[in-house]
Amino acid sequence: MGLNLAQKIIRDHLVSGEMVAGKEISIKIDQTLTQDSTGTMAYLQFEAIGIPRVKTKKSVAYIDHNTLQAGFENADDHKYIQTVTSKHGIYFSRPGNGICHQVHLERFGVPGMTLLGSDSHTPTGGGLGMLAIGAGGLDVAVAMGGGPYYLTMPKVCKIELKGKLKPWVAAKDIILEVLRILSVKGGVGKIIEYSGEGIKSLTVPERATITNMGAELGATTSIFPSDEITYEFLKAQGRAGDWVELLPDSDAEYDEEITIDLNALEPLAAKPHSPDNVDKVKNIGKIKVDQVAIGSCTNSSYLDMMKVAKILKGKTVHPDVSLVIAPGSKQVLNMLAQNGALADMVAAGARILESACGPCIGMGQAPCSDAVSLRTFNRNFEGRSGTVSAKVYLVSPEVAAVSAITGVLTDPREFGEAPAVDIPSEFLINDNMVVAPAPEGVEVEVVRGPNIRPFPVNVELPDVVKGKVLIKVGDNITTDHIMPSNAKLLPFRSNIPYLSEFCLTPCDAEFPKRAKENGGGFIIGGVNYGQGSSREHAALVPLYLGVKGVIAKSFARIHMANLINSGILPLTFDNEQDYDTIGMYDELVMEDAISQIKSGNPIIIKNVTKEKEIKVNISLSERQREIILAGGLLNYTRKLSE
Repeated sequence: MGLNLAQKIIRDHLVSGEMVAGKEISIKIDQTLTQDSTGTMAYLQFEAIGIPRVKTKKSVAYIDHNTLQAGFENADDHKYIQTVTSKHGIYFSRPGNGICHQVHLERFGVPGMTLLGSDSHTPTGGGLGMLAIGAGGLDVAVAMGGGPYYLTMPKVCKIELKGKLKPWVAAKDIILEVLRILSVKGGVGKIIEYSGEGIKSLTVPERATITNMGAELGATTSIFPSDEITYEFLKAQGRAGDWVELLPDSDAEYDEEITIDLNALEPLAAKPHSPDNVDKVKNIGKIKVDQVAIGSCTNSSYLDMMKVAKILKGKTVHPDVSLVIAPGSKQVLNMLAQNGALADMVAAGARILESACGPCIGMGQAPCSDAVSLRTFNRNFEGRSGTVSAKVYLVSPEVAAVSAITGVLTDPREFGEAPAVDIPSEFLINDNMVVAPAPEGVEVEVVRGPNIRPFPVNVELPDVVKGKVLIKVGDNITTDHIMPSNAKLLPFRSNIPYLSEFCLTPCDAEFPKRAKENGGGFIIGGVNYGQGSSREHAALVPLYLGVKGVIAKSFARIHMANLINSGILPLTFDNEQDYDTIGMYDELVMEDAISQIKSGNPIIIKNVTKEKEIKVNISLSERQREIILAGGLLNYTRKLSE
């Protein structure tokens, strides 16, 4: 039996375990990336582990999230990250150099390597043929120290792409179609592997758009082969020497197979408020548009920007539309400035933002009340834009640019001839905004501003775990709900006590107060609890508030791992109907917690208030069991080094 592409890379990096779906494995990590929203915490954790220098082939710290410097907090975090990375052997991408995933694709990603990033959209690297996985900051810190990354061996789902996209249909439409088919939880426990003749017509940036939004499926990662198209991209980046051919065996087997005919695809949009709420643009109709935002790690490549510039050239943005454009990297922005495309955008009335995440993570450009905002981004969760009443649609750059001109959601096929853009044979290469770390042995003072506070560390699991139900929420609760990430809160990513005042407030404004008054307790959740961003703060802040466990119908992968890493019990109902029997302030008690966790059997929790027993499950490997008993990954890692 032949191996598929994902299995080949895992095999070459396997440290422990068997490549059997559902079994725990660990893999060696070649590269890591962090960004400043999650990076401060990751480096505080790396320092706490006590390893003097990273042991990866390359680790890069990017500043791309918290670039709005309305106070000292973000600038202080940037200085901390720059100095701590210099000390420990990590490259530093300065503010303005670009979005981590776009820059990593351009300058650092290598086919066949493993990449672990403290950002859920790290799978963007799969467009280059990497096994690129998003994780919590502590997992990344351990990997930087040379430790393997543990995960459940995923199933591998093959998506065969047939045919070729028609004019005005984009790579964004491919991944929106995948989301329509599989849903936001359809990729959980899977790697999505793309194949078929259709991939030959997709450039690396287009492939990266598709793997980027694989995160919205809940997938472990997504990957394309490394072929002659990959080679041409790396050659144009001056990195032909990094290329290696990576293809699945001709007799490779897959756990699941889906076929998509690219010829049949039409321009699509994800309607509010979920990336899988997908419909054809023509079906949605010509709704009035108030804002258009083009950019993000999904659609900010040179290819995307040139298409937008060609559509806008000689036109004027509709007077009722605010159009903002954020090129994904300094390389992209520089090339647009040199070839005149930037002037075409500005002349049309676009507002040019810096090369950063910006509006995608709620860092500025919040729409007006009740606005319709078309965005080329990857998430449209309610309130994520910064305006709770806004209706956000996810679309391709082509749909976005045409609609910015017409003032209504427009099928671009009505607009005339589609713009043709080729990948350059040579990109503009200037890495002067990447700072190499100090040589080993050189003393570096790590600068810590007053906003950088210690992160919470749990204690060993007690034999009796008890507390009241502090909140009960529904399905598909995102990490944006658990730990909001807007322009006002992002500057405090290194200040857990301050952030705790906002935990779960989109669901219940009284939650932080209630958690403190009751000394912590339990969260009750529905299906797919914790979907969305990899932000570890969605576990660290509840830990600070004394949350002992989350009982849900099911969990999103990264958030469940972050809960385990923090020593918070991620429990699932054995009988989902028990969800309905639990009420606010019910007193829950888990007796003999240590022996119950060690047994690996279903766990009995007593609802003292209702005089009822509830059976729950906790899906842990032997190692994860030890992490929970130790009170989290940091305690467990310290124990191993004693």
